[in-house]
Amino acid sequence: MKHLLKLSDLSAEEILGILNLADQLKYEKKNGVDHPLLKGKTLGMIFQKSSTRTRVSFEAGMYQLGGNALFLSSRDLQIGRGEPPQDTARVLSRYLDGIMIRTFAQSEVESLAEYGTIPVINGLTDYAHPCQVLADLMTIREYKNSLKGLKLCFIGDGNNMANSLIVGCVKLGMSFAIACPENYRPDAQLMKWAAENGDFLCTTDISLAARDADAVYTDVWASMGQEDETALRIKAFKNYQVNAEVMRAAKPDAMVLHCLPAHRGEEISGETFEAHADEIFDEAENRLHAQKAVLVKLLRNRQTNE
Repeated sequence: MKHLLKLSDLSAEEILGILNLADQLKYEKKNGVDHPLLKGKTLGMIFQKSSTRTRVSFEAGMYQLGGNALFLSSRDLQIGRGEPPQDTARVLSRYLDGIMIRTFAQSEVESLAEYGTIPVINGLTDYAHPCQVLADLMTIREYKNSLKGLKLCFIGDGNNMANSLIVGCVKLGMSFAIACPENYRPDAQLMKWAAENGDFLCTTDISLAARDADAVYTDVWASMGQEDETALRIKAFKNYQVNAEVMRAAKPDAMVLHCLPAHRGEEISGETFEAHADEIFDEAENRLHAQKAVLVKLLRNRQTNE
C-alpha cells in the first residue's frame, strides 16, 4: 500500500488491516495511551474544496500521532494559479512525508501520486471518498460486530460516496443496494464490477433497496460544486428521503449513516436524524481514527513502501 487514491486499489485484507489498526488506535486514545508513531513526520493538506471534518480530523490526527500538518488552500499554492499537479508533487515531495488532497478531479490525485515520491491520500474527489467509507465500515462493525453478510442501502445521488461505498461493501462481503433516480446512477464501470463480484442492486424503488437492510445511508442531494443544480436536484430527489417509512422496510435494528453535513427535511427527516444521531456522530468521530490508521500505514517506515 503506497497511497490511498481509491478503495478499488486496495485488497480486502488491506482494508481490514486499516480497520483493525483504527480500532486499536481508538481504544488507546480513549484510554489515555499516547501513540506518537509519526513523530517528526509532516503531512501537507491541500484543500481545493473546503471541509470541516476532513481538515480537523487529519490535523488533529497528525498531532495525536506526534507529527505536524500543514493546511494548504488553493490560494496558498501555485497549483491554484496554473502550476501542473506533477510539478507541485515533485516540489512537495522534497519537503513533506505525505500529501492529503481534497479536490474535484480524480486525475489530479492520481497525477500527484504518479509524479511525487511520497504517499498521497485522497481526502475527497468528485469520483471517490475512500477516507469516509473507511470510517463508515469501522462504525458499522462497531455496532454490528462484523461486516460480512450485512446489507447496506444507500438512498440518494450515485455520487462519490456511492461509488466508494459500493467498492468497500462488495470487497468485504456485504450486500449493497442503491435507490436513486435513473439519471443519477453511480459510475457504470463500478456497477458492472459490483454485479459481477457481489450482491449488488441499483433501483429506483426505495422500499426494495431498503428491504431488510442492516444500515441505511444517505448524503446531500447537491454536493459542493453542484450549487447551480440545486433546484433541479431538489425536484429529482424529492421522494428519496430517509424517513420513518423507509426505516420500516429495513431491519428493526437498522442503523442510519450520513457523511455530513446533513440537510434535515431534504435527504433525511429531522426525526430520523435525531433518532440515529449517536450512530451518525460516532461515524463522524471515526474519521479521526480511520485516517490515523491510514497515516500510520503510509507514513511510518515510509522507505518500505518505495
